[in-house]
Amino acid sequence: MTPPKNLFIEGDNLEVLKLLQKAYYGKIKSTYIDPPYNTGKDFVYPDKFADLIQICLQYTDQLDDNDRKNSTNGETNGRHHSDWLSMMYPRLYLARQLLADNGVIFISIDDNEVRNLRHLLDEIFGEENFIAIFSWHSKFSPSNNVKTVCRQHEYILCYAREINDFKIGLRSRTEKTDAAYKNPNNDKRGVWVNAPLYAKSGREQDRYSITFPNGITLDFPVGRYPVFSKTKFLELYHDNRL
Repeated sequence: MTPPKNLFIEGDNLEVLKLLQKAYYGKIKSTYIDPPYNTGKDFVYPDKFADLIQICLQYTDQLDDNDRKNSTNGETNGRHHSDWLSMMYPRLYLARQLLADNGVIFISIDDNEVRNLRHLLDEIFGEENFIAIFSWHSKFSPSNNVKTVCRQHEYILCYAREINDFKIGLRSRTEKTDAAYKNPNNDKRGVWVNAPLYAKSGREQDRYSITFPNGITLDFPVGRYPVFSKTKFLELYHDNRL
């Protein structure tokens, strides 16, 4: 049976992820999740701990009659980060199982757990499948109740199921982007755009000088590094692209 194209499910996300495995295993191209940020007040952790931890919680009166935690995950809880990670692990694992080989996952988070979430994703997806951490401007007005710095950004972590199968899609060209291309020298190949020959990052041993057949020597400024090898620069020179 072919899975439906559009599907809306209301329910506990862990149970839903389990339910989706049969029909959607390895078929999802892109997943975005916005989990609790673990600020101390944003979730009650209902999943079962190991027996030893469960006994400890019962002994310290932290469970209700249904053996569920009767308080939110407060800062004073010795398992503040561990509880949150224990909640996230099975959900992220199941989310990975749903991804196609060229699939990708995006997870929103803030400063509270970004470091721990990165370690957790490295374990589940593999460090080699990390793509990027995107920062986005989440707040545009200052807060008057902060003690130190007013944070105005959050993060989106991005991981691939298999980095070798994942490809970034290109944005569509527009009139605005096309306007940057000119042809002041009437090159028969058409319009072109200027691009820098050096980058801000690199290794000092990769810096060099190159003298072209016309006698011009290219030296890179201090703190800047060539984007091409000497061989590539000569190819561009002979192809009249410099």
